[in-house]
Amino acid sequence: MDWTLSLSLLLGSVMLLMMIGLPVALAFLVTNVIGAFIFMGGVAGVDQLARNSIASVISLSLTPIPLFILMGEVLFQTGLALKVIDGFDRIIHKVPARLPVVSVVAGTAFSAVSGSTIATTAMLGRSMTPLMLEKNYHPSLAMGPIIAIGGVDMLIPPSALIVLFGSLANISITKLLFAGIVPGLLLSVAFVAYIVGYALLVPGSSPKDDEGTRYHGWQKWRPLVVYVLPLMSIFVVVIGAMSTGISTPTEAAALGAAATVLLAACYRALTWQNMLSSLKGTVQISGIVLFIIVGATAFSQLLGFSGATNGFLGAIGKMELSTNMLLLSMIVVLIVLGCFVDQVSMMLLTLPFFMPLVLGAQIDTIWFGVLFLISMQLGLMTPPFGLLLFTMKSVVPSHISLPQVFRSALPFVAIGVLMLVAVFFYSPIATWLPNLLG
Repeated sequence: MDWTLSLSLLLGSVMLLMMIGLPVALAFLVTNVIGAFIFMGGVAGVDQLARNSIASVISLSLTPIPLFILMGEVLFQTGLALKVIDGFDRIIHKVPARLPVVSVVAGTAFSAVSGSTIATTAMLGRSMTPLMLEKNYHPSLAMGPIIAIGGVDMLIPPSALIVLFGSLANISITKLLFAGIVPGLLLSVAFVAYIVGYALLVPGSSPKDDEGTRYHGWQKWRPLVVYVLPLMSIFVVVIGAMSTGISTPTEAAALGAAATVLLAACYRALTWQNMLSSLKGTVQISGIVLFIIVGATAFSQLLGFSGATNGFLGAIGKMELSTNMLLLSMIVVLIVLGCFVDQVSMMLLTLPFFMPLVLGAQIDTIWFGVLFLISMQLGLMTPPFGLLLFTMKSVVPSHISLPQVFRSALPFVAIGVLMLVAVFFYSPIATWLPNLLG
């Protein structure tokens, strides 16, 4: 069978199954079984593919995924995440559009101790957006910053998506975790600058008297010292343990999860009920992720057996693209794909083709990894199917329409594109920290 026909059959089957509503993992599973039967010799091929796929998840390198997710689940289920908002709310004053700025700063802090973008967006959207709308903030300032900072959560460790990406792409997970820090923090700073600038330049976009409750002395600093700094110390310990070589990502994730549970217990916020809810949430999300990895591994092997991978790489090689043009082409594909499919599907569909091209062109894999992650981050908040857009719509008051949610995210999508351009033309933004600490 010609490689173009094989490729069309496999990719077309996956896309068709997802379009009719089948979950991503099941879409790949069905395609893999049919493909193995056709390309790998019937039942024996299906059996061999199943054995190889299961072997892909029996790896300690994937252990950080449930541990990072557990850290976020414990924070949200115990209510400690709300304490972080209160800590920043008490110390940020005399800033235009104060509450959106508080949301971005608090969301950045959550990113350092949570591995879930959806949980961050849902929690901030549920607690901050109704309050901002009540105080007559423009909807773009009440929703856009929260959608945007939810995407940044994916870049700043601990990030389950970075671990998944590193595992699928066979890139150093430790270096990838370090590489997302600088772009993530720069995006947060850019978001704050935009919010303040918008509030100053557009009269009526934010209330002029939003000073909040003024606290003085110890009462002003107490939540920051008692809750925020101890939680941020978990981030320091996790990153410090990996950067000094004391621990692997798996061990550092275990240390972070244990520290999060211990802190929750020390604050007397941990109960059997919310601990059970945290564990249930972790198992549900982790199970889905591992199921997807099994499907991705099988799909990559099918592409190889069918000749689609080699045929595609041969066709690209004949084009004789420069390194920059090759990277630019991949980024455009990712951004367009991000408008229609979720981030995990993007990885599964593209990495089997992109990684051989990256390695063949001798492109820095960490640099490429960050470009890929920022492209995925844009997909989270890009209409019409950005996952964080629908997460926000599910928690805002009913009078807010989906087009309003879409419009609120667009300026922050533009900022994300500018960051992507900056990393593309100046790779040390992505590679400096991992080179320094790795």
